[in-house]
Amino acid sequence: MNPADTFSGPRPLRWSLPRPLTVIAVLLAALLALPVLVVMFNLSAPSTGTWSHLASTVLPEYVRNSLLLMCGVAAGVTVGGVTTAWITTMCRFPGHRVFEWALLLPMAVPAYVMAYAYTDLLQFAGPVQSVLREWMGWKAGDYWFPDVRSLGGAVVMLSLVLYPYVYLLARAAFLEQSDSMLEVARVSGYGPWGTFRRVALPLARPGIVAGVALALMETLADYGTVSYFGVQTFTTGIFRAWFSLGDHTAAAQLSAVLLGFVFLLLLLERASRSRAGFHNASHRKRLRNVYHLRGWRAAVALLFCVTPLVLGFLLPAGVMLEMALTSGDAQFGARYLTLTRNTVVLATVTALLAVLLALMVAYAARSTRTGWTRIANRIAGLGYAVPGAVIAVGVLIPVTRLDHLIAGWIETATGAHPGLILTGGIAALVYAYLVRFFAVSLQAVEAGMAKVTPSMDDAARSLGYGPSATLLRVHAPLLWRSALSAGLLVFVDVMKELPATFVMRPFNFDTLAVQAYNLAADERLAEASTAALTIVLVGLLPLILLSRMILRPAGGAQASGD
Repeated sequence: MNPADTFSGPRPLRWSLPRPLTVIAVLLAALLALPVLVVMFNLSAPSTGTWSHLASTVLPEYVRNSLLLMCGVAAGVTVGGVTTAWITTMCRFPGHRVFEWALLLPMAVPAYVMAYAYTDLLQFAGPVQSVLREWMGWKAGDYWFPDVRSLGGAVVMLSLVLYPYVYLLARAAFLEQSDSMLEVARVSGYGPWGTFRRVALPLARPGIVAGVALALMETLADYGTVSYFGVQTFTTGIFRAWFSLGDHTAAAQLSAVLLGFVFLLLLLERASRSRAGFHNASHRKRLRNVYHLRGWRAAVALLFCVTPLVLGFLLPAGVMLEMALTSGDAQFGARYLTLTRNTVVLATVTALLAVLLALMVAYAARSTRTGWTRIANRIAGLGYAVPGAVIAVGVLIPVTRLDHLIAGWIETATGAHPGLILTGGIAALVYAYLVRFFAVSLQAVEAGMAKVTPSMDDAARSLGYGPSATLLRVHAPLLWRSALSAGLLVFVDVMKELPATFVMRPFNFDTLAVQAYNLAADERLAEASTAALTIVLVGLLPLILLSRMILRPAGGAQASGD
């Protein structure tokens, strides 16, 4: 047995009196976990008539539709993400360098924007069916055409938007695989398909499973697509219980059931990774032997890469652009400058706060190495697994109660009732965003901090730097790339976020996502195209920059024949 294996497990937890950094990390974790705890606490609240009615009528439909949606999206993102990741990593054909980063562009298109575009394209009065009737001489009722506004349509929309999660992690896993293992497979008589199925795919399984889990969590969190398509899921039920029925307890209980789905998904993902412990012990140059495709093989590879890019980005963006130019929103102008400003300000503020807090929490875990900080990091990272509708419910319940307490105290002291101060404010909305997306920035910062050698900390201490000075003068300059990646990821996510924004935005404070959804819900797709296209365009530049940063292979990972 390798002696190094004896020390391969995680370090034992140290429990000691908390330091200031540890206290900060624990308090931040508690603050970010509060909405989830509030939702879980309401699971044991006294049952209401609304909850009994929901449980006996629509709850089975919520469960069935959510499960079918998850199964369909899991299959779609796995096929699309793994196939394109393998082709762009191991094959060389005309345009492969462009596809390496371009295949991430569908992440800039929110799923509800994709739904609007394909509804306009495929509906009865849309161009596809109109041309079909003209060519074939058909009339209404003479033919059958699949209804895009259905459960199957929602599966396709979400798969086209979410496959980049699997593509990103699967490609990273393929790039990290040792070239010597692939050579052994070829010497053993395996062709390209056998090498992929018997060697590369099992080794990349942890990354693929993690990508599918992320896609499924986003699927459970989606509201705009399923609501527009009329698919009844947990998120639509939460909104109905909160707004239509006015029962906050029933909304929280539905949120708790949805949270159970998420936690089960996380447990399955963790169990899958725990059974797959693969290590690359080879130091040989990687990916020297790639497949140089010519003729029909290059055409097939090109087709596999072009299809998701066209269906997931170029086609919906083109439809939105055409509608925006030919009709669009008559209010375009100062109104849209305000909407864009609101959206960009919220995304920027949240991204900066998320990166700043992630640096503090990650450095606290690095410098103290106590059990408190490890637990704090895990708790703080739970928010990304929680749908925005659940977080909105979990934030509004305690904030509303706090508002009533403050208002009562002010009224007692002054005799004047100030109304609600915190509920419906910008601060509460940014807080919900941080709960939802803090894990994104924390993972990126932790990954970058893990690459900083511990000797840098020792050198800083020997020069008399304290923890704060070490973080600002040593780690921060080394982590700019990871911090920028974290900020860009949070920025793009907040740009697209709809459920929490829809519930918690201040009065008369709309964003591009809310504007697009409201217009589309009123069947004003042409007007909604302006806001939808603006979301795509604003999120496109940071996403291109991010994709070039993330997918740029490290030294030695490029093929020599490239």
